[in-house]
Amino acid sequence: MTVVVVMGVSGSGKTTVGTGLAEALGVAYAEADSFHPEANIEKMTAGTPLTDEDRWPWLDAIAGWIREHQETGGVVTSSALKRRYRDVLRGGGDVWFVHLDGPREVIAGRMAGRSGHFMPPSLLDSQIADLEPLAEHERGVVLDITESPEAIIRKALDSLP
Repeated sequence: MTVVVVMGVSGSGKTTVGTGLAEALGVAYAEADSFHPEANIEKMTAGTPLTDEDRWPWLDAIAGWIREHQETGGVVTSSALKRRYRDVLRGGGDVWFVHLDGPREVIAGRMAGRSGHFMPPSLLDSQIADLEPLAEHERGVVLDITESPEAIIRKALDSLP
């Protein structure tokens, strides 16, 4: 069964869309932030962007979750900014990417308005710089975050293979 990876930069709405998708599909949900080692969280909290080396164990853990949910399906969030990161996630099994994309100003406004998240708005530009959009050969869909969460979830559901 396909596991959906809801991807995008911080503040794009991955948690909202991911939980809504999992509920609509009746499958397990996992928040990518929960897979980060404490050192990564401390680094981001301090305003330091993660390196590829920081991300590999995190991506491997998410790929493990994907592997564990191949029979039942599931939804997991992950920034999945680079194709090589998505390659690691695809190593976990059959995945479908839902890339949440939108204007920097909208995302920055969301980040500024939220509390209790370790990712500071100062890291948004580094994430945008690292983002490699889905390539033609990558299974998935790109959705506009300026639409309502309900409309995004509906379009994501309609896009599933």
